Amino acid sequence: MRSLKLDAPKSLSQRVMQRLRQAIIDGEFALGAAISEEMVANSFGVSRTPVREAMGQLQAQGLVVIRPQVGSFVFTPSAEDITALCTFRIALEPKAAELAFRHDRDGAITTMSEAIAAMEPAIAARDNIAYGRADAAFHEALFTHCGNRYLAESYQLASSRVAALRTNLTSPIDVRTRTSFDEHRKLLDLFARGDFAAFATLMTTHVTNSGVVYAKALKVDALKVD
Repeated sequence: MRSLKLDAPKSLSQRVMQRLRQAIIDGEFALGAAISEEMVANSFGVSRTPVREAMGQLQAQGLVVIRPQVGSFVFTPSAEDITALCTFRIALEPKAAELAFRHDRDGAITTMSEAIAAMEPAIAARDNIAYGRADAAFHEALFTHCGNRYLAESYQLASSRVAALRTNLTSPIDVRTRTSFDEHRKLLDLFARGDFAAFATLMTTHVTNSGVVYAKALKVDALKVD
C-alpha cells in the first residue's frame, strides 16, 4: 500500500496569498493592475515558488487572472459580471439573514452592530479602506451566523471580489455620503425585528445601487484609459 503521509502545510504560500488578497481588496493593487511575481517575491523576501502558488489560489478565488507567457493581473469585471454578482447576492443574503435570525440572532446582531460602529469613524476620517472592511464584515455576518456551511461556502466564492469592488469602487462614495451607512442601520433594525420581507426589499435596493455605482466607476476608469 502506498504511503498516506501528508505533505507539509504550505504555510508560506498561504501567508503570501492572504497578504496579496488583502492588498487587492484594499486597493493597493488597482483593478486590472499587473502583479509581478518577481516584485512580490523580492518584497516578501521569498522565492518565486510560494508567490506562484499564491497566485494560483487567488485565481481560484477570482481575484487574479493569470495569462500564460504574459503575466498575472488583478481581475476587472465586465458589466455582465457585475449584474451576475449582484443577482447572486440578492438571492443569497436575504435567505442567510433568515437563517442567521433563527440560528444565532444575538451573535449576528452583535457582529453587525460592531461593523456599523466601525463605519462611523471611517466616515468621519473619509477612510474608504476602513469603511470597506466594516461593510464587508456586516454582510459576512449573515453567513457566519447562518448555521449552514454550504450557504456560507457559496458566498465565500464571491466575497473576495465583492470586497475588492466595494473598497475600490463604492466606498470612496460611501465615505462622502451617509446613504450606505443609513441603509446598513435600517437593515440591522429590520433584521433585529425579524421583518424579512422589508429586509429583502431594502437589501435588493442596497445591492442594486452598489452595482450601479460599480458600473459607473468602471466606465469612468475606461474613459481615463482611452
